[in-house]
Amino acid sequence: MKTNGARFLESIGIAFELREYEVDPNDLTAITVAKKIGMPPEQVFKTLLTTDGHASYAFAVIPGDGELDFKKLARATGWRKAEMSPLKDVQPLTGYIRGGVTIFGAKKPYPVFVDETVILFEKISVSAGTRGTQLILAPDDYLRAAGAIGEPVETVDLTKDAKTGSPEGHARPPEEQN
Repeated sequence: MKTNGARFLESIGIAFELREYEVDPNDLTAITVAKKIGMPPEQVFKTLLTTDGHASYAFAVIPGDGELDFKKLARATGWRKAEMSPLKDVQPLTGYIRGGVTIFGAKKPYPVFVDETVILFEKISVSAGTRGTQLILAPDDYLRAAGAIGEPVETVDLTKDAKTGSPEGHARPPEEQN
């Protein structure tokens, strides 16, 4: 199925593979998506819409098995604090629903902060812009395409270190599991 994300990549000449999977609306985690598409969770990147709480927004793109470190994101963005955008705002701001958020073809472009581990892999997976469809592409192509949306793109350390993670391990609030 062609998605806005796939159309965007085609429009700028970026090679990709579309991989579809069966969606469980009760389990939209990137770890589950990784199992369904046959890739390790650290190669399946989730796209999170974040805010400073005062109408500034940015995309944080992190590994599926990672947890966003809001302090690191705040430093990278220059915000005083960073937090998840309320779930009710995600679709109106991006055009995408939880579990299908991508930086490509969003209603409005926002700055993109990609976890530095993205460069460790030959291929990564990101949402194609709809639940049940992933884009598989080379990290360099992802970063090149991200630069084409017309907003700043930075590769930085965005995930919590194991020792500073939540006490429950890698548990994440449902709104962070885009």
